[in-house]
Amino acid sequence: MLARLVLENGKIFYGKGFGAEGASNGEVVFNTAMTGYQEVLTDPSYCGQIVTMTYPLIGNYGINPDDFESRRPFVRGFIVREACTDPNNWRTTETLSAYLERNGIVGLTGIDTRALTRIIRQFGTLRGIITTQDFSDAELLQRVLDVPTLSGQNLLDEVTTPEPYTLAGPGKRIVVVDLGMKRAIARNLNKAGCEVVVVPSHTSATDILALNPDGLMLSNGPGDPKDAVHTISEVKKLVGKLPMFGICLGHQVLALALGGDTYKLKFGHRGANHPVKDLQSTKVQITSQNHGYAINEEKLKDLDVTVTHRNLNDGTVEGMVHNKYPIFCVQYHPEAFPGPSDSAHIFERFLSMMEAN
Repeated sequence: MLARLVLENGKIFYGKGFGAEGASNGEVVFNTAMTGYQEVLTDPSYCGQIVTMTYPLIGNYGINPDDFESRRPFVRGFIVREACTDPNNWRTTETLSAYLERNGIVGLTGIDTRALTRIIRQFGTLRGIITTQDFSDAELLQRVLDVPTLSGQNLLDEVTTPEPYTLAGPGKRIVVVDLGMKRAIARNLNKAGCEVVVVPSHTSATDILALNPDGLMLSNGPGDPKDAVHTISEVKKLVGKLPMFGICLGHQVLALALGGDTYKLKFGHRGANHPVKDLQSTKVQITSQNHGYAINEEKLKDLDVTVTHRNLNDGTVEGMVHNKYPIFCVQYHPEAFPGPSDSAHIFERFLSMMEAN
């Protein structure tokens, strides 16, 4: 099954399709993780995006029902150098191609993913279309130019939980605002003994306080943080009323709620090997990351916050703490999946903050 990727700058890659037939469009990004493709596929933060895996061999251990990070895959398309058709793992229940086909996701294999990654690094993230359909290259390029940018799309309604739910626990009650949460976040809190109440992204501050939580967590999620207008507005009302912790998009939403600003990175941070320095302990952690936006550090100077973590690759803000209120947040994923567990202690820090409060 022949397939093509057409980018908005006119570059075309010719390869083979796998997974579903048809066409899919979105923002083309790359992830540098060597493993964890199943968690990448089901990370809601990739909603609206076509993901390229830089590691060349993908699908070797197949798909199993234990490693999903959400209720379904949210990527718009999936690009790999070589898609394994004969996986070997005792937990495998189906191939990568069968999983993508079952979920209507168009895949592309057999292209030079290194060349594609170099283009993204040079020009930044680009809109693109993967298709197995028989359109001319000129027609596809015009269709790419009509694809909306990631900013301005209402992605939170697509990824958030449709209804609240609770993970029972004997300890502190934590309300998690689901902006596109990976399941590992709730599992980490629940494993620590907390009662975890997960609520939709549109939940009001009044309804959150009515749950009588000991703390509030804002999860990861997709898209431009400035599009989370309702969540930012409600979080503003909660500042100073209870301990708060944010991860990834939640980190950015907290910054905006406190009066800060965010900006789009050229090609983002997506992978499982990003070095982050804890400025308080001076230790360096290898972290899992997936985001295309960052906090504007210049704007933080006017706020009563302290930067606590910094990315050692490009110097961007990876964490901050409020100097007056029990609020802190990190840009990276302490729950990992995929990635190292160097930062799992961050959840304990949140528990200690609630105890102190």
